[in-house]
Amino acid sequence: MILSDGWFANPTSKAGRCSPRRGCAWRMQFVLAALLGAAVTGNALGGQANSLMDISADGKLLACANRDSGSVTVVDLATHTKLREIQVGKKPEGLSFLGDTHRLAVAVYGDDVVHILNADAGTRERSIDVFDEPYAVVSTADGGRIYVTLEYPGQIVEIDPVEGHVVRTFDAGRFPRGIALAPDESRLYYCEYFTAVVRVIDLKDGQTVDEWTGPATDNLARQLVVHPRRPKVYLSHIRSKITAVHGAGSIFPYLAIVDTRPGEDRRRTRIPMDAFRGNLVTANPWEVAVSPDGRRLYIVFAGTNDMFACDIVDDDYREVAEAGYLQLGNNPRAVRVAPDGNTFYVYNALDFNVVAYDAKQLRPVASVSVCDCPLDEDVLAGKRLFYSALQPMVSRRWISCSSCHPDGDADGRTWHNPEGLRNTQSLAGMAWTHPIHWSADRDEVQDFEHTIRGPLMQGRGLIRGKLNDSLAEPNRELSAELDAVAAYANSHAFPLSPHAKGGLSAAAHRGRELFFSKETRCATCHAGPLYTDSRPDAGGEFVLHDVGTGGDDPSEKMGPKYDTPTLLGVYRTAPYLHHGRAVTLRDVLTTCNAGDRHGKTSHLSDAELDDLVEFLKSLPFEDPEPAAREAGLVKIER
Repeated sequence: MILSDGWFANPTSKAGRCSPRRGCAWRMQFVLAALLGAAVTGNALGGQANSLMDISADGKLLACANRDSGSVTVVDLATHTKLREIQVGKKPEGLSFLGDTHRLAVAVYGDDVVHILNADAGTRERSIDVFDEPYAVVSTADGGRIYVTLEYPGQIVEIDPVEGHVVRTFDAGRFPRGIALAPDESRLYYCEYFTAVVRVIDLKDGQTVDEWTGPATDNLARQLVVHPRRPKVYLSHIRSKITAVHGAGSIFPYLAIVDTRPGEDRRRTRIPMDAFRGNLVTANPWEVAVSPDGRRLYIVFAGTNDMFACDIVDDDYREVAEAGYLQLGNNPRAVRVAPDGNTFYVYNALDFNVVAYDAKQLRPVASVSVCDCPLDEDVLAGKRLFYSALQPMVSRRWISCSSCHPDGDADGRTWHNPEGLRNTQSLAGMAWTHPIHWSADRDEVQDFEHTIRGPLMQGRGLIRGKLNDSLAEPNRELSAELDAVAAYANSHAFPLSPHAKGGLSAAAHRGRELFFSKETRCATCHAGPLYTDSRPDAGGEFVLHDVGTGGDDPSEKMGPKYDTPTLLGVYRTAPYLHHGRAVTLRDVLTTCNAGDRHGKTSHLSDAELDDLVEFLKSLPFEDPEPAAREAGLVKIER
């Protein structure tokens, strides 16, 4: 049987092959549900949409990825007890049970590897190396294939988990994260992280066959799910309205619904997540789950520590109606529904636990500690505040520090700030490269108390008493909570570039010679092991440079001189320059370098420019911290 959009395909086809216990019966449940409107009793969504958690097809085990601990925890759902914790590496993100087995695939974001685990034995069966940043993983119903998003360089890989190798690679735009299989497994949906654009790949020929684009303000979409019976895809994301100068209404939570049927009048809509409970504001939606019968949707908010349970409305208009509200633990990042639909589970990332809820009564029934807290006490306290959109950080519940710097990364946006256009920077290595901001107007993280109390966040603040001006007397040691925020913000290390895994290429070696040549003068400002002359121990006398970009922005209030950003990790942080007008690294060297004020590059040939870009993309090719310490550079710990 075939419905619109190929929703159910021939189960004997390669894309829809059946597993003996899960496959054909699993698909027949979808067909019967579509025809009769009956509830699906099997694990309709198990393995079909990415998440930090997954539940085995038999409903016996739950697994969750513990990003801070570098581990995967396996939970017995009959007793709600932790069975085992398996160390897997740096920053595990998505995981998925393989078919109807207790084998697991886990994407280890920081180590560029996908591990296949045996959840019963607690062992690692094999490892598959990938290029960089594997984020999400889903499995086919028979466990014969897994699909993994590589956030950088923007790919999806199809992996044979038995043989342990990549079968196919698909181009997937820029920074793909969320991924989900259609119920018949003929199509693969994914979303871009920074744009929330949804695309679909026809798995028969590997071609992208459709795309659903929202407004340009859509941002930070980590995950999407497919309805088990209707041609709908759901994803949560925020709106980043960069033109709101003082931040009013600039960050906003949405649930987007994509109608996958053909026709321009049935494409994509979005539901504001303050439309329920008297316009209760929520912040930073992280994951969505749909119940196996397709009647209930759950969405968790990592900034306000809460959840909406929604009835799915089959009218192609309202889409969802609020059915319940729950207050959760600290920084909820995942929600998953049991195969029978009677229980759902929430992963509170900064409480390091999984809580089980009765789906009918919307009340907790069990809590499982999944790992010990691996963070220092002050870093944990600071991270909780960094992710919080509640008092004392925020008064109106709509934004947190992590809304623009999730997990210490940038949000891919250039904001219209009161001082002018400002491209969001990563926090990686910030401890080594104070002062902070493009204009070097803050010399310690504690100065962000001004932002917390100011028009943007309007929080009570963390200092009880006098707040010193930025660059004046230090605000350090005036508040243990504020010092904790600084400890967390300064804890982010530089990731090594995937472009130099085998060492510098021949092109990068040539580019390195150009970079350090006296003629280009690149290393005059981008100097030393951190590739910057910005120093935390400068005593307030910071080195700023006019590179000819200050006049590009009529709204600029503080230029034309700016702090030198580090070049470490520049391969993945486009757009570039304070105003974000350099789309590529080549633009930095050419179209945005009038008069050779940003290094002398006008004399370089196309081949030399390519070599120089290859070197920049290779930074850092080794850990810079040992060399920084040897050079006597100062690292700010808090």
